[in-house]
Amino acid sequence: MIEHRIEGHTCIITIANPPANTWTPESLLAMKQLMVELNANKNIYAAVITGQGEKFFSGGADLKRFQGDKAAAREFISRFGEAFEALMNARFVTIAAINGYAMGGGLECTLACDMRIAEAHAQMALPEPAVGLLPAGCGTQNLPWLVGEGWAKRIILTGERVNAETALRIGLVEEVVEKGKSLDAAKAMAERVAGLSPKSVEFCKALIHNARNGVPRGAGLSLERERFMDLFDFEDQKEGVAAFLEKRKPVWKNA
Repeated sequence: MIEHRIEGHTCIITIANPPANTWTPESLLAMKQLMVELNANKNIYAAVITGQGEKFFSGGADLKRFQGDKAAAREFISRFGEAFEALMNARFVTIAAINGYAMGGGLECTLACDMRIAEAHAQMALPEPAVGLLPAGCGTQNLPWLVGEGWAKRIILTGERVNAETALRIGLVEEVVEKGKSLDAAKAMAERVAGLSPKSVEFCKALIHNARNGVPRGAGLSLERERFMDLFDFEDQKEGVAAFLEKRKPVWKNA
């Protein structure tokens, strides 16, 4: 139910569980395992995640899989956490191409990505409290970081559904495109990522996450300088400077 293919330095991942591309424990485990596999592949610089079809990115968890079964629910939510934390902490850049409804665990998947591109008809929500649950796929933690506490409370605590235009305005997504264009737009963004030093991008992503993870500002600034110097231990740093001085495109080796 998690399909993927590699195009150049980009992995295209598709949530494929029609009709609503819901998550199951099996697909969440597959997502976690795929992140491990891609992290080990030095030729992967970015990943794009989308949903199968034209209507749903993902409708969230398949509630039938744990209805009335607390043990099953515990396993399910553990899988959510493991999969989406692996997605958040991926070495490479992750981009969500939101091609339709992103509800509950579907929206949480996009929140675990580095960037989000939504199609104009997309709808986003975290409706778990409406069925006596809460967004435990990292949603209560990631959403306030992106949109602020006020909008996070509005979406979670009042069940408000957000359209693409509003999502762009509040910072939930970085770009809105026409229907059917999100995958192309995300792939184009991934190509821009591939033009940068993958090791530099990896370090930058980790440093940006430090602020979110509560690393004190002074320690973060110190680590920033350390990582700058660490880059001099890699071939790509030498290649990048040489290419600039020679007025040519660099050939990255992620080494």
